[in-house]
Amino acid sequence: MLLSIFKGTKFSYLCIIITFTFTVQAEIQLTGEIKQGGLVVGKTQPHNTVTLNERVLPVSANGDYVFAFSRNDDKQYQLKIISPEGKIAQKTLTPTKRDYKISRVEGIKKSIMSPNKKAKMRAKQDSKMMVEVRKISSNLTDFSQGFIAPRKARITGVYGSQRFYNGEPKNPHYGVDYAGAIGTPVKAPASGKILLWVPDMFYSGGTLVIDHGHGITSNFLHLSASLVKVGDTVKQGQVIAKVGNSGRVTGPHLDWRMNWHQVRFDPQLAMKIKPLTKALN
Repeated sequence: MLLSIFKGTKFSYLCIIITFTFTVQAEIQLTGEIKQGGLVVGKTQPHNTVTLNERVLPVSANGDYVFAFSRNDDKQYQLKIISPEGKIAQKTLTPTKRDYKISRVEGIKKSIMSPNKKAKMRAKQDSKMMVEVRKISSNLTDFSQGFIAPRKARITGVYGSQRFYNGEPKNPHYGVDYAGAIGTPVKAPASGKILLWVPDMFYSGGTLVIDHGHGITSNFLHLSASLVKVGDTVKQGQVIAKVGNSGRVTGPHLDWRMNWHQVRFDPQLAMKIKPLTKALN
């Protein structure tokens, strides 16, 4: 129609290109921050294929998909949405770099700094258990509805911070720490299904894991008790556990961590996710 109105002029050709590009790009709907430690949720038509650097991402019956960036991720990503007819919409994503806080903790017991052989074996088994849990990719889509804080309390530790124990540098912190006395309530940040409850992991103590779907999990560490069991379905805001000082800690608090499979991302950025509208045609 544009060709017949403008009789094949250069202007008509330019209009066709612009209209086509706008329609394709409009198919990419994202919420979340494109930065290190960020969580990103997208929506498209459920019959489309979505890839991130050629990795195929699951797409739900409602068109939801999700991915995340790790703490030091500086790679460039190509997000592609491919229709059954072969049309492609794509977007280049490069996570913004962040500066992380340095924190120092003194007075850690020698037995914690240098655990014995038996303790190391126990910690290794705990790690294997968590690796298996993070392989799970269910069809749940609770991740798409956003997240709330599991506690309304003072934040005492943040994601990505580098910790020094007794002057010795350790692995970065991958969670958000909330102050709290032993026994104070912990709420589900989003709906989901309980995947794991272990009351006495070596480092993390009472450890609870919720599946929010597509490899997105919430992990709660150092708990004194769980109020739910493996297999239970929980709702956002439901009290699921109690703050504790179990595992290797210097005092009672809640450590909330989040994963996209093996990628550890920032729960505070996850709380910026907003539910997306119905997918565009």
